[in-house]
Amino acid sequence: VQLQASGGGLVQAGGSLRLSCAASGRTFSTYGMGWFRQAPGKEREFVAAISWSGDTTNYADSVKGRFTVSRDNAKNTVYLQMNSLKPEDTAVYYCAVGAGVRVGTYNYWGQGTQVTVSS
Repeated sequence: VQLQASGGGLVQAGGSLRLSCAASGRTFSTYGMGWFRQAPGKEREFVAAISWSGDTTNYADSVKGRFTVSRDNAKNTVYLQMNSLKPEDTAVYYCAVGAGVRVGTYNYWGQGTQVTVSS
């Protein structure tokens, strides 16, 4: 599985961005996906996850109510809609194949896309 994340950029606090993660392979619709982020000097942390069907989602408390994860299995793509962005959301965002909230339960990772939120 190969993952290609895109959509990052520079945005002012309060703004929005939508990240996309395009996956290769015919079995995209059979596995869960997650988004993680890593700020400079910090460990990679869980942001959101979505089940293979899209019926189940999970969010970190820090983004709940502001971020929405979704997927389009026909396009082999998972999205992360980020609203009401804060400077503390600044990080490199990664998509990954797996489930749960731990880095160790994900086994394929995209290259990351930088999100910078200015105050």
